[in-house]
Amino acid sequence: MAKKMIQRPRGTKDILPKEQIYFKNVEKTFSETVEKAGFSKITFPTFEDAKLFNRSIGKDTDVIEKEMYTFSDKSGNLLALRPEGTASVMRAYIENGMQSWSQPVKLYYFGPFFRYDRPQAGRYREFFQFGLEVIGDNNPLVDASLIATAWRIYKKLNIENLTIELNSIGCGTCRPKYEKLLKSYYQDQKGACKDCLRRLKTKPIRVLDCKNEKCLMIQHDAPQLINNLCSSCHDHFKTVLEYLDELEIPYQLNPKIVRGLDYYTNTVFEIWNQKEKAQNSLGGGGRYDGLAEILGSSKKTGIGFAGGVERVIDEIKKEEIEVSEQKKIDVFVAQLGDKARKKCFRLLNDLLDAGIGVETRFDRGGIGDQLRIASNLGVAYTLLIGQREAFDETVIIKEMDSGNQEIFPYEKIVREMQKRLKK
Repeated sequence: MAKKMIQRPRGTKDILPKEQIYFKNVEKTFSETVEKAGFSKITFPTFEDAKLFNRSIGKDTDVIEKEMYTFSDKSGNLLALRPEGTASVMRAYIENGMQSWSQPVKLYYFGPFFRYDRPQAGRYREFFQFGLEVIGDNNPLVDASLIATAWRIYKKLNIENLTIELNSIGCGTCRPKYEKLLKSYYQDQKGACKDCLRRLKTKPIRVLDCKNEKCLMIQHDAPQLINNLCSSCHDHFKTVLEYLDELEIPYQLNPKIVRGLDYYTNTVFEIWNQKEKAQNSLGGGGRYDGLAEILGSSKKTGIGFAGGVERVIDEIKKEEIEVSEQKKIDVFVAQLGDKARKKCFRLLNDLLDAGIGVETRFDRGGIGDQLRIASNLGVAYTLLIGQREAFDETVIIKEMDSGNQEIFPYEKIVREMQKRLKK
């Protein structure tokens, strides 16, 4: 009986070389765009103390209750694979003394995250995100600037038909009053799902995030938080909108944008494709002015954004956006005979040491076969070494486009290729 083949876990995927082109393009475009806006890269652990997420995200959220991967190590410590980035960035900010840096501190990240969620299109249990965090400034212009930077990322990726959906979920002063109104409204309604009935007791504002058909009907006439903001939150949000208007960035007010995590306050937003509103958002974020205090530090305001890499790639493919891979291989080395093969091996490594992209096939005997491989690779030049060239210490340079050939001494070949390729 044949052994059962081991397969990847459900909700994960292998990112094969052809798919890497898209991932590289997204990461390169993202990092170049945000670095020009003053962000610096941070890399934090793939797993953290589980208490970090229990405190910051909220025990009654779906992420903690249903989706977070946790495990105990050999010392009995309860750890969690990171389900999101903001809590880790704030932990790193506090632990590494970034409070003493010039404020605000602007950081970005790119990498894998983990949630035990039902796999579906664009959503995996191991998924990639790019994210931005600005910590140490509660000015509403920081909100508008971050939203503009997030918007610019998608524009640089040539994704069209975008809109930003915005809301304010208030602060510790106005939100509790609003939640009382919301509870009172729902008490007079019938048909709410079990999750919403539970959330009304723990996190009432999260009922607005429910996608159940009956709950959507109930939400339609529910009181809106934006109409119940305190004066401070109202003025903050009004200023954010004014500066987005200044940039002519299209947005829509959406009272159902509340985000799923407890640490959000004030401005929250999501970026959508206007033609694909039935699908998940491409990214989202918001302000989290109380997160540092939750993690045991002095109050430090912050705002963040995260985008789903797989969702962006799906959008790029759907819109048939051309993604070109930068050419890495410039030269192919072909050889014939044992002596030539040794020379070829040496030349290959001399070229690589000089920073020239080079490829060869040691197992191919015929020059014709090797030239066909070189043509398929799209290289500009093929360097040929046969028995005679190996004996004479020479190399033939063949221009692949024109077919022209020239003979050069071996000791001059690297410099000649650097000159021709401007390396």
